[in-house]
Amino acid sequence: MKNVSIDSIVMDFAKSSLHEHIIHIKICELDSACDLKHIDIAMVQPEYHVYHLECYGPGIEELGEGEEDIPAATHWMLPSTEFEDMWENLIYDTPIKEQLLKFVRTTLLFSDKGMNKNIISWNKVILLHGPPGTGKTSLCRALSQKLSIRLDSRYKYAQLVEINSHSLFSKWFSESGKLVQKMFTKITELAGDPQSLVIVLIDEVESLTRARESSLNGADPSDAVRVVNAVLTQLDQVNKYPNVLIVTTSNISGTIDLAFVDRADIKQYIGLPSRAAIYQIYYSCINEMKRTGIIVDSETIFTLKELETTNMIVKDVTKSSLLLWEIAGASVGFSGRTLRKIPFLAHALYAETPLISLSNFLSALQMAIKKQKQDRVDIGLVKNH
Repeated sequence: MKNVSIDSIVMDFAKSSLHEHIIHIKICELDSACDLKHIDIAMVQPEYHVYHLECYGPGIEELGEGEEDIPAATHWMLPSTEFEDMWENLIYDTPIKEQLLKFVRTTLLFSDKGMNKNIISWNKVILLHGPPGTGKTSLCRALSQKLSIRLDSRYKYAQLVEINSHSLFSKWFSESGKLVQKMFTKITELAGDPQSLVIVLIDEVESLTRARESSLNGADPSDAVRVVNAVLTQLDQVNKYPNVLIVTTSNISGTIDLAFVDRADIKQYIGLPSRAAIYQIYYSCINEMKRTGIIVDSETIFTLKELETTNMIVKDVTKSSLLLWEIAGASVGFSGRTLRKIPFLAHALYAETPLISLSNFLSALQMAIKKQKQDRVDIGLVKNH
């Protein structure tokens, strides 16, 4: 086979008649090649996934509570335009994205082979926990989008049901457990179609699964216990559907009932980004600003792997990348959510003109980081030493 490149594949496609019907082509990663610096395209057996993005936005699932309807969940048809490119731009210090894809692959394999759950147990429940702003909810949404595309040959369509935990925890005595049951009844109705993949996202799951032992000390313990019992019961009920995946997040995992934690197959901590991850986050932001023409010069910023191959030696070609590495070091302690805002604030507060050079933007980035740190001191989030 002749040697080929990604660019040549894209160019050949662009010359064909198909390009009139395709918005873009995305070259995705290989799980087995995550640690490889170079991949020989000639040795790769490609998989093609052709998909259409839903652009109508989410629907709202409402449940009756007395004379009142409450917004109990947000319902997305997948893949959605709102989640496009989210997976590729989530950066973590662990291979959590690859692990989640492998987890789903194994759940499907065990179901297809008719594995006896009384011998080997799995619940199709994922718990992501850690401090706020670290990308837990985004990862759940991105995983749902990714699965809707990767499993297109298995499922005709996919749905994401994002449960509003706070709405289900009713202010009316004894109603919360009933609302949880009603919500999961709707989920089982969706799962009744074997051609549909149903992903259920329970954000801030501690709202519905607070430890029963601690709840007994509260002012209204009985309803809190009913809610936990209802959630556990419903999870066991939907476990029989091979096309349902439960993904959950928590900012304060220490308060979650142990019976729920035990049901989670994967319990992954998502912490604050390391310096290396921060560098890659800023790298992606700079590339986006270049793509949109806000950063106007053509000076190159290296990926971290590329920068490491230079042994971090100061040269004209590495100067900006090394400065970005210093900026990443100064940003340690910020959440991913904050890091994604800092490039915007840098431009908004410190750019002299709408269009900016890379060197001027990096200077603006440094000033924005200093201001962010001072703002955190002023608001009392951190102490000034």
